[in-house]
Amino acid sequence: MRGRITSEIKMRSYLLLLAIGLLWGSQFIFMHQAVAELPPIMVAAIRALCGSLTLGLLCLFMRLKSEHTPWRTYMWIALLDATIPFIMVAWGQQYVDSAIAAVVMGCIPFVTILMAPLLVYGEKITKGGLLSVVIGFIGVLVLFWPKLSNGMDAGLLGAVAILFGASCFAIGLLMIKRFAKDHPVVVARNILISSAVQLLLAAPFVTDLSALTVPSTQTISAVVVLGVFCTGLVYFLYMALIQKAGPTFASFSNYLVPLFGVMLGALFLGEQIQSTTGVALALILGSVALNQWAQQRRAQREATPCQAS
Repeated sequence: MRGRITSEIKMRSYLLLLAIGLLWGSQFIFMHQAVAELPPIMVAAIRALCGSLTLGLLCLFMRLKSEHTPWRTYMWIALLDATIPFIMVAWGQQYVDSAIAAVVMGCIPFVTILMAPLLVYGEKITKGGLLSVVIGFIGVLVLFWPKLSNGMDAGLLGAVAILFGASCFAIGLLMIKRFAKDHPVVVARNILISSAVQLLLAAPFVTDLSALTVPSTQTISAVVVLGVFCTGLVYFLYMALIQKAGPTFASFSNYLVPLFGVMLGALFLGEQIQSTTGVALALILGSVALNQWAQQRRAQREATPCQAS
């Protein structure tokens, strides 16, 4: 009986992991559809607004309240963790395939490795972490090489914009660890609320709102799905998975997001996956695997003296 319960818990954890990978990986398809008719900043603003409303309803249902972190801090975190990444990814996807966007977003873990010692007390770059960064950087070069060989064109700028957005998101995650003290779901809600405010205030200065036309039903649906499911709901599922199976297991989503993004782009958008994209995906996922292996070995070494004593 106990074994059956354990296997059911494991099955639910794997289903949650697949759901998270699918939702986060599918965001690039919906983003591709949304930016075809809407300016990037409007896509980003609606995404943040729908995501914040979704998490707001979940917080009401779970009776969660903000108690520790001031809104000024949330504004700074939101700028890096949501506002800039949402705009950069939306802008970049006007010029690159969703597969390339998905692979670039897979770089988040090794950007975190580089920035962690600067923002989190006690964090150090290990040899394994440094090697994973080098491998990941080679993966980025392989991914960008066809565009680099063509010179500075819109495609290259779009890919660089997405990489910049991914880097800001990684720094934002570290800032959450350092400064945000509320419940994780409350933190996500407050970040998205702050981001929505920033984006809505900036929109009139960035784009001509009077020139906007009413988008198609397909575009509106894409933005709503992007905000509700690929932003709000997926974060709640991620927090649930951490509570159920731990952060190490939840971090395996770093493999699934770019993998699902590439497959879904080919399946639903008919994108041709270039050989360089496949090689870059393998290198970046390999760098993430190497880093996780190095972290696990480090944790085991640190735990061994405690067990012996």
